Amino acid sequence: MQYKNLGRSGLKVSQLSYGAWVSFGNQLDVKEAKSLLQCCRDNGVNFFDNAEVYANGRAEEIMGQAIRELGWKRSDVVVSTKIFWGGPGPNDKGLSRKHIIEGTKASLKRLDMEYVDVIYCHRPDSSTPIEETVRAMNYVIDHGWAFYWGTSEWSAQQITEAWGVAERLDLIGPVVEQPEYNLLSRHKVESEYLPLYTNYGLGLTTWSPLASGVLTGKYKKGNIPADSRFALDNYKARLNLLYSSLAVLNLAGRSLVDDVLKKVDGLTPIAQELGVPLSQLAIAWCAANPHVSSVITGATKESQIVENMKAVDVIPLLTPAVMEKIEAVVQSKPKRPDSFR
Repeated sequence: MQYKNLGRSGLKVSQLSYGAWVSFGNQLDVKEAKSLLQCCRDNGVNFFDNAEVYANGRAEEIMGQAIRELGWKRSDVVVSTKIFWGGPGPNDKGLSRKHIIEGTKASLKRLDMEYVDVIYCHRPDSSTPIEETVRAMNYVIDHGWAFYWGTSEWSAQQITEAWGVAERLDLIGPVVEQPEYNLLSRHKVESEYLPLYTNYGLGLTTWSPLASGVLTGKYKKGNIPADSRFALDNYKARLNLLYSSLAVLNLAGRSLVDDVLKKVDGLTPIAQELGVPLSQLAIAWCAANPHVSSVITGATKESQIVENMKAVDVIPLLTPAVMEKIEAVVQSKPKRPDSFR
């Protein structure tokens, strides 16, 4: 396992990390979580991601209890959480000063930790001035509740505005963004954010390297495996959101679209030539991007973690020739669906 700086900061995070989304509280409890987290540590992972909204806070409770029972030294691991959706009340969500401070305190209580290493604004909040959010995140840092702050799924314009506020007020700007990034979702990381890497030293902790499992190759037209994430109730909404970059709508009604499956079919022989599973190729491809500090992986079984972690050995295999083959497959133009408007 390699350890990379989180953007321009001095914080070192493992090239591959583990996130609690979907698994903790929805599929796994403390006993299973302990086994998975220890498996991650045994494979060199030091970065663990969470959010106040995951399983309505239960994911934080499980992660905190698991880490405590494992007896880990707190300074040996990097823990992050995200603030935005904290509850049903009008002030329980968003990025107001009130919710950022109250939400951070609540997350720390659930995690049973004095601090998190990184705290993210889980989404942009159009109803709150960015200056208010920047000031509130600095308040959190000044009180030692977090060491760094970042954003998740913000636009380049919003991140730039946040940095403008921070520089004008001599405050700390967001050091990291957490976007979706995989072979099928690339625009933000590879195009929109390009000026941010140079201008602000922005780091990335990317999520969904397997496109919610699609890049494992296990999904076939009209078939969603019973043990897959898409079979979970809280994942079905993702079917309507995936692959918007390919101008595909009504995905839930059409299962997985032909063009996406064709790309997966085109990537499979490349993985076979390298002698690795498609999932490892997909994760390695994300990690090979120099702007990506850490790729957040997910798993519900130790065997999945072990397989995911082997992706670090695939990165050196991604020669320019291999990358060209991959590019030729994923950049092929999809057919315009009849339902697209």
